[in-house]
Amino acid sequence: MRVQSLTLVAASAALLAPTTFPNAPTAPLPGAPAPILLPGVPDRAVSPRAGRSGVRTGPVAHPPAAFLPPPRIGPVSGAGARPERNAGEGSVRAADLLARVRDCEPVSSGRYRSDAGAPADIPVCGTRDAVYWKADLDVDCDGRPGDRCNSRTDAHFSPATAFTRSDGRPLDAERLPYVVVPEPSDTWDHREDDVRGGSLAAVVHGDRVRYAVVGDIGPRDLVGEASYAAARSLGIPADPEGGGAASDVTYIVFKGSEAEPIEDPAAAERAGERLARKFVRGD
Repeated sequence: MRVQSLTLVAASAALLAPTTFPNAPTAPLPGAPAPILLPGVPDRAVSPRAGRSGVRTGPVAHPPAAFLPPPRIGPVSGAGARPERNAGEGSVRAADLLARVRDCEPVSSGRYRSDAGAPADIPVCGTRDAVYWKADLDVDCDGRPGDRCNSRTDAHFSPATAFTRSDGRPLDAERLPYVVVPEPSDTWDHREDDVRGGSLAAVVHGDRVRYAVVGDIGPRDLVGEASYAAARSLGIPADPEGGGAASDVTYIVFKGSEAEPIEDPAAAERAGERLARKFVRGD
């Protein structure tokens, strides 16, 4: 189960406590914080929950793959829907992207947890062109309500996202593959690495590569979260209450990139694959 994503950070990053480092004692769970706003991010009303970081404990166990229905890949329907693609059709291979991010030059001053109570052992790494991390995938269902993402299917559902469509409305987690970045803190501030709402990302799981945008902001001490549509496109169970992947999901966000418009999955795929190809070549 995930924690509802945040748009929260004080105007002065100096007031934020740094993320706990590995082997440090676990900090007590916070009380319910008052909502605060991230500069440059549209206001959204959020009902904070007490101990929110204590709620996210990761995906539940899933039955063997043989007992799972075949995943439906890509956006649910409408503009941007696409057929399943294979590496043999000329797309960037997962193995090539993973080889490119095998080594880590940390850009974060500390490390993140995949879930509350997990070790803080995940650095955000960087190159000239991208930042990346390897974690789990918790399902973010926030944004425009739909058949799969709403207050009945997700106890932590919020009808808003940190970043919005070009018309100012919330993003649609059911249809738009998006990834979640941590709230800026002393540990890492994504804005300092030229990552913003709408930045393009490649998400790798197994032998699948899918493209997404940065669409929401999560807890400052956790990484490893993506939208319902992103999970499903990767063949990961997308139930917001019990879906997700426990490990081995790699997130690569391209610096200085932007999907135009942010809500168009097809535009993100075209631009994302172009950037991924350049990244693999080392251009």
